[in-house]
Amino acid sequence: MKGCKSRVDWQDTSHTRELCIWGQHVFMGYLNLPEQMWEALDDEGWLHTSDLCCIDQEGFIFITGCKKELLIASGGENVLPVPIEEALKAVLPLVQNAMLVGDWRKFLSTLLTLKCAVDPATGAPLDELSPAAVQLCRQLGSQARRVSEVLSTRDPAMYDAIQRGVDQVNRATTSDAQRVQKWLLPPRDFSFAGGELGPTLKLMRPAVLKTYHDEIEQLYRT
Repeated sequence: MKGCKSRVDWQDTSHTRELCIWGQHVFMGYLNLPEQMWEALDDEGWLHTSDLCCIDQEGFIFITGCKKELLIASGGENVLPVPIEEALKAVLPLVQNAMLVGDWRKFLSTLLTLKCAVDPATGAPLDELSPAAVQLCRQLGSQARRVSEVLSTRDPAMYDAIQRGVDQVNRATTSDAQRVQKWLLPPRDFSFAGGELGPTLKLMRPAVLKTYHDEIEQLYRT
């Protein structure tokens, strides 16, 4: 746009950079909050958006995640969670949400929520699987109709299908640090009502980590 500039900055080991923008569409700063202002704006007026991006050969910019969402493997490699989470959902049609964990851990794990019905009054997820999920269960040879049934029996058909999907995503990774070694099925889907999703349905990662702290710790102990 005329009068607006953009650039990429902050090269990391994943060849992903931070998107920076400059122009009259950028705010002048925070009122009486100089420390926060200089975290967002540099001395030349560039706004560091915290959005991570990559640029293709034609110059198109693709947003790949948020700088604040980066996971750092125990070996120091930066791992972008969003591309891996999206890949998991793409190969696992039973999964509604995926959240990668493993910051400064020896390996990556992920929380995977199953598609389920929603309370029309509150928007809260129910124990009942969605009709589409039930149909997929039948195709896999599972008779489950509820999330609790899948968890209580560790439904072999469902668990095997999920593991195959995780293995498929792992085969496409470019380093061992990006491989998902363990996964966990929470007892309910993430939602705004439950505090795991924000108003725009973006993952509230700290809230999820707090809610499932004990279960995540168990993953790394076993």
